[in-house]
Amino acid sequence: MNRTSLHGLYAITDAELQEPDQLPERVAQAIDGGARLVQYRNKSGDHAARLLQALALADLCRAHGALLIINDDAELAADSGADGVHLGRDDGDPAAARRRLGSEAIIGVSCYDQWARALQAAEQGANYIAFGRFFPSRTKPQAVQANLDLIRRAKQQLAVPVAAIGGITAQNGAQLVAAGADMLAVVRGVFAAADIRQAASAYAALFDRYDDKRREHG
Repeated sequence: MNRTSLHGLYAITDAELQEPDQLPERVAQAIDGGARLVQYRNKSGDHAARLLQALALADLCRAHGALLIINDDAELAADSGADGVHLGRDDGDPAAARRRLGSEAIIGVSCYDQWARALQAAEQGANYIAFGRFFPSRTKPQAVQANLDLIRRAKQQLAVPVAAIGGITAQNGAQLVAAGADMLAVVRGVFAAADIRQAASAYAALFDRYDDKRREHG
């Protein structure tokens, strides 16, 4: 696993935004635009169909130098050869996922607006934590509100990368990157865009600009 890749645009798929056979090409466009990580998120109960899609995306991401993370399902991550799994509140603990997926797997944990959950996730071996939502979200409109201080505190006190999620646009995302977010997790801002490649590029540019400024100031 290339842990330095836990940085940049983290594009999250949504099964409702395209027909199943369109997904690989749309993910390829996101990666071409600068997505460093892709999360396969599909809440349908059709395991066989989900496995086929996950296998296709795992091959695609490997070929394009991106990381594939599976939402919620460590078994699907193992069966598809994905790079890791992202766990929500009801998806088990990182230690159990680590036992299933091995030492090299990437394990991310949703921490919502909860500092205690972030501490626990880091202690249990999570490779990254995610806070959010930060802005109004069409994907999860009822999600709790997080604030920038969570990102700042995590960067000061925890040795794991931080992802921000929830209503992030190429305009409001700059403040999250400036606060220390290592990754911007985006669903509709990428996959609901008319031009997925261009949309992804706009998010990726936020990191490029911030990294350039940081280098200028030593």
